[in-house]
Amino acid sequence: MELNWHQEFAKLWLDRSEQGRLPHAVLLTGPVGVGKRAAAAWIASQRLKPDPLDDLPMYPFHVIQHPDMRWITTPEDKKTIGIDQIRALIAELNLTSYEGRGKVAIVEPANDMTINAANSLLKTLEEPPGDTLLVLVADRVGKLPATILSRCQRIDLTAPPEAAALHWLDRLKPGAAWIDALRIAGGAPLAAIGALDDLEISSVMGRDLGVLGKGRGSAIEVAARWAKLDPGFVLNWLSRQIRLAVLAAAAGRDSADGLVIDDSVLRRMDRRNLFCYLDIINRLRGQPGGSYNVQLAFEGLLIDWARGLKDCGLMPPTDGMELMLARRH
Repeated sequence: MELNWHQEFAKLWLDRSEQGRLPHAVLLTGPVGVGKRAAAAWIASQRLKPDPLDDLPMYPFHVIQHPDMRWITTPEDKKTIGIDQIRALIAELNLTSYEGRGKVAIVEPANDMTINAANSLLKTLEEPPGDTLLVLVADRVGKLPATILSRCQRIDLTAPPEAAALHWLDRLKPGAAWIDALRIAGGAPLAAIGALDDLEISSVMGRDLGVLGKGRGSAIEVAARWAKLDPGFVLNWLSRQIRLAVLAAAAGRDSADGLVIDDSVLRRMDRRNLFCYLDIINRLRGQPGGSYNVQLAFEGLLIDWARGLKDCGLMPPTDGMELMLARRH
């Protein structure tokens, strides 16, 4: 299926291609699930195939098999894109193009590059060999060095309006609970596809927060169950819930679309402490996988939630996460 919300992006790219004004290095940014990788695959097809078949990026996307195409990503058994991968890529880019149409290299997610890997790519980004096009895909722009950002033309890909996203998703699977899935996914259609399977998990997590927030249940037991889930999913979900609670409080409302936390729970808390809590969650999200004890971190978050965020309000903003990770009970 065509990702029709990328029409403006595709038209601009094709117009620049016809005018010979394409950049040699681009950075695709935007929310997770908006179709950045599909856009990267489409760019490669447009550049390397004389007669590309697709007018727009597609779902699911297809990485073309081509001798002048290189797709660099995080190895399954590692957490980062290392310097050896980038050095090997640079060596290949310095070879002559097989078909004379130049070369395309895609690095995703670029924010997974180590500092040394990113530094080794700088000269190639600034002066790519031959007719090379470098495409970087970033899920978290804030984790990219400024030197990388300054050498790429940034293209922000946005999610479509909710009605358009729901129409697209309903064509994919008519009658599914797309409204709830899309809101959990933050409005990104491709993320909603995965969120559809996570709706029941999200519902259970919402009930867990409600029980703990009312002073009942065991934060330790809930943390043990949550620790069996993907930590990224848990922290992303929790961050979104607290962010929605903050927005609702700022607007003087009791609820917001997608917010599952009962207002009776939020009324027990000083809502100013939600900002502190959100900061701790988001800094945990930014930690590399394996750099902290997941269950211990979840215990800290849930114990503080069960206590009405009173401890969070006492934490200095710069030390909140360290204190959260340090205490067990």
